[in-house]
Amino acid sequence: MRKFAVMLYPDFSLQEITCLTSALTVWFGETIDFIASEHKEYRSEEGLRVLPAKTVSEVNIMDYDCVILPGTVNPLPALFDEKLIDFLRNGANTAVVFAAISSAPALLSKAGVLDGKKFTAGYFMQLADVFPFIQTENFVHKPVVEDGTVITGIGMFFREFAEVVLKRFGYDVGHAFMRDNPAEYTEEDLTFYWSEEDYQEFLEELKEYPLQ
Repeated sequence: MRKFAVMLYPDFSLQEITCLTSALTVWFGETIDFIASEHKEYRSEEGLRVLPAKTVSEVNIMDYDCVILPGTVNPLPALFDEKLIDFLRNGANTAVVFAAISSAPALLSKAGVLDGKKFTAGYFMQLADVFPFIQTENFVHKPVVEDGTVITGIGMFFREFAEVVLKRFGYDVGHAFMRDNPAEYTEEDLTFYWSEEDYQEFLEELKEYPLQ
């Protein structure tokens, strides 16, 4: 089993990473640690309130195969969170794979993870005028960019981003990952049944609930 982590910070975007996290957990049976700099409630940009399972002081970034960074509509709190940046910095120039989407590559830039690496991002380009640690000469205007141990993506290409990350770790996602054409499906294709084993398991679970 591989070890994956998702970083949490104020106004993080669930929408940009759930294709990836859902495939990892539901399709491939992986577990994910949700990590933040402090053990407190973080609200996603969608309004969901989340508590991290661990803090950066409780884990070693080298214990993870991949660290996933969602974008945020409000990057400043994370950019000036030195605990978070130090945690990411400890993974620079190591075998840890960083997967950052939307505005999150700015965090990797500040931590030195993107030094000398090609990358893309979905933040407004004026951000680079304010923060000299963003190496604009290495910015590539593509939906997803993979360079060494870093995978970066623009938020609107969340599916393509997820696909690249999953393939990086050898998961078989087929030829049309989460993009089949609904018009091509028949009624039979869209009718679903449990296997007999799964159905019996459901019936056993159902016994714990009162039926009307």
